Amino acid sequence: PRVLSMPLPAVSISQAQQNHAALAGQPCPDHVTDVLAPERCAFARKNISRWSSYQPTALYPLGGLAGEIGIGSLFYKDESTRFGLGSFKALGGAYAVQQALQQALDAQLADTTVTLDDIHHKRYPELAGDMTVVTATDGNHGRSVAWGAQRFGCQCMIYMHEHVSLARREAVEAYGAQVVRVAGNYDDSVRQADQDAKDNGWQIVSDTSYPGYMEIPRDVMAGYTLMTTETMDQLPGDIVPTHIFIQGGCGGLAGAVCADFWFRYGVDMPHLIVVEPVPAACLYESARAGEPQLVNIVNESLMAGLSCGEVSLLGWQILKAGARHFLTISDAPVAPLMQEMANGARGDPAIVAGESAIAGLAGLIGAMQDPALCKDLGLNERSQVLVFGTEGATDPALYRELTGTDAKNVTTSSNGS
Repeated sequence: PRVLSMPLPAVSISQAQQNHAALAGQPCPDHVTDVLAPERCAFARKNISRWSSYQPTALYPLGGLAGEIGIGSLFYKDESTRFGLGSFKALGGAYAVQQALQQALDAQLADTTVTLDDIHHKRYPELAGDMTVVTATDGNHGRSVAWGAQRFGCQCMIYMHEHVSLARREAVEAYGAQVVRVAGNYDDSVRQADQDAKDNGWQIVSDTSYPGYMEIPRDVMAGYTLMTTETMDQLPGDIVPTHIFIQGGCGGLAGAVCADFWFRYGVDMPHLIVVEPVPAACLYESARAGEPQLVNIVNESLMAGLSCGEVSLLGWQILKAGARHFLTISDAPVAPLMQEMANGARGDPAIVAGESAIAGLAGLIGAMQDPALCKDLGLNERSQVLVFGTEGATDPALYRELTGTDAKNVTTSSNGS
């Protein structure tokens, strides 16, 4: 039975940092389009939307929750159904695999032009089968890369640090990838994957960028903009969001969200707030310092997909100009808010929201419960807020433990836009 009402959990914002370098109320600057060109994003959207089983994911208005916390409207982009992989990551890693294969095979076949369509239809199976793509992951990106490798016919190696759950490992292996466990945290697995790729001639397909490795992460970020463009097209015609609360991680997602909304809305670019777990607040620390900072993750957050200690340089170049605030939260509100979404309280639809999907929503609720911060962010009863539910129950056992129900029991009772 649905719960009609339940008290909202208290959400404490642990740290808040205004970004004094942000270009509020200005057109999208050239250096942002240099990082992530609009044409590159449009090309990615065109190609991904041709994949079989492509469907836009739902955008849900959460009017009951908006009224409860005191804002004008709240919209939730639900990525729990994306390509059956359960997260927005399906848009980035798999597309980057397609791009990497196309470029590699085009270089090998000097007298032939190899297209993305050729890769999509597996027209060079032997050459593709000789290639190996590799990445490090906390789960969702690796699943996307493994799915892309299976879809386009190449080999795949996935590096996971020791704290990634068995369920997330098995989800990757289900697509035929070989998993390598690495002692330490996510950043340790990134370094090991990079070294092994160099030693073996494999192709890295990472969602984080670093010196000497920029082009494939641009493709990953360009793929993410299919989600953001869908969202802008799904919003009611009279709605331009005033605020976006977006998950942090390494900054690739947040940077893609920032850029695509800036492309569309220009000087009316929404107030972008980045939300991170306290143990992995690399973007918050970078905003404080004014330059990229490395955070050594000692304790893993429950929000596993956001547990990144090293900033994506591409993401940071966009966020330094476009994100106006950075917030950090503890794990305390994650399970209660997952339950809130699953229960479909206050007349809102019931939605399967995974641990990392909750971060933006938690940041919004925490800000509304802090009068001084609420004022700093310009939040009020007229605010039109957008959050991204970036994953569903990507670890079914953990989802059951945190919500008390199976994801299959959560039935959305209202159609999204």
